[in-house]
Amino acid sequence: MKLRIHLIAAVLALATISCFWLSTLVSEAIGDHTLITTVKTGVLYGMLVLIPSMATAGATGASMGRGWKLPQVARKSRRMKLIAANGLLILLPSAFFLASLARAGNFGGLFYGIQALELVAGATNITLLSLNLRDGLGLRRRRKARS
Repeated sequence: MKLRIHLIAAVLALATISCFWLSTLVSEAIGDHTLITTVKTGVLYGMLVLIPSMATAGATGASMGRGWKLPQVARKSRRMKLIAANGLLILLPSAFFLASLARAGNFGGLFYGIQALELVAGATNITLLSLNLRDGLGLRRRRKARS
């Protein structure tokens, strides 16, 4: 059961971040300020899905990985620390700041500088979460083969 919860939470987190990233990219490419503001506001509401799914994936993963000495488990753990730090120190504050600037109609250099940083940090988390998913599926296959 814990494995299933972990997988669902991890996939939901990856899908949510990917949706944020792609929506941001599309709204910026279109360039409509109303659409950008809507996306930035939607990202804030999406945190209600992302934060619990990330916390659940992290907690269940740490619980399942306890006692395993495999390099894949150690890599997943290191990546999760980077993902969490990136999210808490860059992505979450950026989301609030960008939504605030967008609602105020302030689409100047500061907005686009922070937006660029957010896109890079988001792409980093998408990559790290994808690598964790790959390693997690490998561990699952390993577990099944041992059974």
